[in-house]
Amino acid sequence: MSYKDNPTAFLRSLFTTAVAAADPMKQVSKFLPERPKGRTIVVGAGKGSARMAEALEACWGEPLEGVVVTRYGHEAPCSRIEILSASHPVPDAAGERAAQRILDTVSGLTEDDLVIVLISGGGSALLSLPAAGLTLEDKIEINKALLRSGAAIDEVNCVRKHLSAVKGGRLAAAIYPARCHALMISDVPGDDPAIIASGPTVGETTTAEDAKAILKRYGIAVPEHVARHLDTPAASCIAPDDIRLSRTENHIIATPFMSLEAAAEQAKGEGLSVLVLGDTIEGEARETGIVHAGIAEAVYHHATPVPRPALILSGGETCVTVRGNGRGGRNVEFLLSLAVQLNGLDSVYALSGDTDGVDGREEVAGAVIAPDTLARARQAGIDARAALDDNDGHGFFEALGDQVITGPTLTNVNDFRAILIL
Repeated sequence: MSYKDNPTAFLRSLFTTAVAAADPMKQVSKFLPERPKGRTIVVGAGKGSARMAEALEACWGEPLEGVVVTRYGHEAPCSRIEILSASHPVPDAAGERAAQRILDTVSGLTEDDLVIVLISGGGSALLSLPAAGLTLEDKIEINKALLRSGAAIDEVNCVRKHLSAVKGGRLAAAIYPARCHALMISDVPGDDPAIIASGPTVGETTTAEDAKAILKRYGIAVPEHVARHLDTPAASCIAPDDIRLSRTENHIIATPFMSLEAAAEQAKGEGLSVLVLGDTIEGEARETGIVHAGIAEAVYHHATPVPRPALILSGGETCVTVRGNGRGGRNVEFLLSLAVQLNGLDSVYALSGDTDGVDGREEVAGAVIAPDTLARARQAGIDARAALDDNDGHGFFEALGDQVITGPTLTNVNDFRAILIL
């Protein structure tokens, strides 16, 4: 589909290209470890972990056994690796049980054994086994508060790690003395393995004091027994130089920038000037929308930093501080803010979507906007600014029929934003 014929359809095709670039079926086979003398065990967690397990089964052959946990609805067909499902982004008891199953599966192994760990975004919430003395309800309430607070993902994961029995290198420590070969799909700005799914196979440098400071910064009160836990050695994660991490290798097999590059190549093939702002953009989604609008206006009015027709691409993970009664969703909040700021600027179209197919807690990847978005909203009796103030991007785009709904994509390289200026 050419951008000249149907700009929004073209943007949707770019999103499909970006998602396809991160498909585990294309990446897992490139990062296989040497076969062990002993058993090969597979464990994992994340919204792409089931698809990763399916890909591993397809290229590894026999023998293979294990268990992974994914988000409800993100399962993939496997014959030797058991696929469990749990809740995301708010943990549930199924995730707690799955994490315990994973720890049980890797216990008692020998130096001759190999554990292949499949990690992708969402794994942190899915591995919801709390540290001894804490409850799942403790983690759920703190997680909910963090998600609504506007805390950055690295801050959220820091707290999660120090309340966990699995994260912050603890899974790799449990695997030792077996060899641990972790394959990761990055959904975090900077592709830091310690942040992806809260780093279950990566040594941790943050401390419980850091976690306490984050809770204080966002005004999140915790029960007394949680506060006591953070003052004990049990809250400490596994240090990077711990001997139990000496047989662990971590490999990132797909990244947000790979998806941006794939979309950029498609756009260049159409003759568009392409400006890639990067894959590490964070901050409030509505503020990010304002900044992107400013860049789009510079391209439109002044042909800078690139001439028209042009495509602006960016990725990363913004956040939404929910103050209204809407459903949040950082991609739709970004787009609604962008639309309000552009105010119907002619020949500017945009798409923003989460590459896992889920924006916030909605089974919606994101949405698209066009120059007539605000006009159509007014005709429908919808106030775009009021919807933005209410954090109701999902309601706004649902009413206009402009949502991007893909279903589970079975991968996750975070948000994809594309602005087309004709």
